[in-house]
Amino acid sequence: MSRWEENIRKVIPYTPGEQPNQPDMIKLNTNENPYPPAPGVEKALREMDTDTMRLYPDPTAGELVHAIAKNYGLKDEQVFVGVGSDDVLAMSFLTFFNSQKPVLFPDITYSFYDVWADLFRIPYERPALDENFHIRKEDYFRENGGIVFPNPNAPTGVEMPLEEVEDIIRHNPDVIVIVDEAYVDFGGQSALPLIEKYDNLLVVQTFSKSRSMAGMRIGFACGNEKLIRFLNDVKYSFNSYTMDRTAIAAGVAAVEDKAYFDETCNKIIETREWTKKELKALGFSFQDSMSNFIFATHKTCPAKELFEALRGQHIYVRYFQKDRIDNFLRITVGTKEEMQKFIDFLKDYLK
Repeated sequence: MSRWEENIRKVIPYTPGEQPNQPDMIKLNTNENPYPPAPGVEKALREMDTDTMRLYPDPTAGELVHAIAKNYGLKDEQVFVGVGSDDVLAMSFLTFFNSQKPVLFPDITYSFYDVWADLFRIPYERPALDENFHIRKEDYFRENGGIVFPNPNAPTGVEMPLEEVEDIIRHNPDVIVIVDEAYVDFGGQSALPLIEKYDNLLVVQTFSKSRSMAGMRIGFACGNEKLIRFLNDVKYSFNSYTMDRTAIAAGVAAVEDKAYFDETCNKIIETREWTKKELKALGFSFQDSMSNFIFATHKTCPAKELFEALRGQHIYVRYFQKDRIDNFLRITVGTKEEMQKFIDFLKDYLK
């Protein structure tokens, strides 16, 4: 080994979902929204003055911050924006998790948490979910250097009741508690109303799921003004211009079209509930999902076998080769037509 390799920071990287590119595929593996962004997004992009591309964007992304703040009844100073919620979360790990005490997050959860903790050399512990994949709030009452968890959780889709979320925040007044709400718009209860009550709470959301903008990379965090100021201080120490002009314009347009947002979320929820009934009839079991996916296992057919069979028909779902969940599939909710084809294949394969 070369001497310079001794000083390289080595981590095990996050493994993203497969991104196939086939015209006839049904893509149910990365929890993308099956519907296009709000009509105003396309309009905003078409009307952009390309001459402004030679100029740096607003480093504060002020228009987008204001639109988000207005939408949620907050002050601009309570909102932080970044290049997707991954950027926001990574910046939050770096900013707030600096204790020698371990950060706590579930053993089965968004696998980027381990990556960031290892990358930034943050100690961590992973309390185990119970046998039904629920977070046990009591596991987070012990001494720690910070807490982060998705609600609803990923990849399970299980939601923690808001009163239990509040119990965790209340029991940890001296550390930052981050609630990652990537999937909250599909029927979950947001912790956003609690940020006025708890100065140690940071709520993170994304435009990738409910606003159909995974390709644009927009995420945001809401919290008390001091937390947001600290986040911005760290962000500006890396890169002042994280949000480009197109993302700012498109993000504003997406936030302003609440009717379209409600319509698409409701369609996904309706299709999810239909798919649950169909899967149960085929012998699948799963915890109730409050997200845009279903985390399911079959009573007789191994998950890996189903994953490969579906893939052979260009139907892509997510399989995790990990302890406790290696017999489950995470199935994104697509359009009703896509889910009908998915169910029809399963009916034929499992008969």
